[in-house]
Amino acid sequence: MQTLARVPFFKDAGIEFDKFDRRCAWKRFDEGETVVDFEDASSDVYFIIAGDVRILIRTQAGKEVILGEMKGGQYFGELSAIDDTPRSANVTALTNAEMCIMPAAVFREAVYASRVVTDRLLRLLANRIREMNARITEHSVFDLKHRLYSELLRMSQPRPGGSGERSVSPPPFHHVLAARIGCRREQVTRELSALSSEGIVTKTRGALVIVRPKVLEERLAEALQNDG
Repeated sequence: MQTLARVPFFKDAGIEFDKFDRRCAWKRFDEGETVVDFEDASSDVYFIIAGDVRILIRTQAGKEVILGEMKGGQYFGELSAIDDTPRSANVTALTNAEMCIMPAAVFREAVYASRVVTDRLLRLLANRIREMNARITEHSVFDLKHRLYSELLRMSQPRPGGSGERSVSPPPFHHVLAARIGCRREQVTRELSALSSEGIVTKTRGALVIVRPKVLEERLAEALQNDG
């Protein structure tokens, strides 16, 4: 059913969905299809109903860096909807996906109509600023291997049944990790091999398991202390 009632962002918003539903578009994207591209002039907001997408940003030198992935229940495009500037990122479907596409004017109207929605948007923007600040700090302070440690911890989730272990599932491709931390694939391969030799990480059929995440946390804390 094509209604904003399916979108977590609008849960308990206290707005009349019919008023907004008819002004939104619903679209399916194939795996590998570009959803939005760098410098696109569109200002729509995309709510992911199902599927996964990857977000890339481009540096001034033209290098593309993976900012992260999003899945069903998340959304993107709010910055262009707010300030009406061209897209600063590329978003590509990693899987077949379904999205609700909301024009910028409709998005702003919905935000103004509900304090619940306003608070959610403010929290999202605050979280993204904090995350970007953390990444900037990492690139300023950490060397390659410590940036890799931090990214692995950020991507991982507690492993069910594993006492203190964490895992990244499915196991990330080395070139994807390289694009996330700004280095070459060969460097990631070398550092992961070193971690494996130390018994800190291991690869299973369905995941990259961080067996001793506290070791990575301690190394990051030590690197920050030494920098200070």
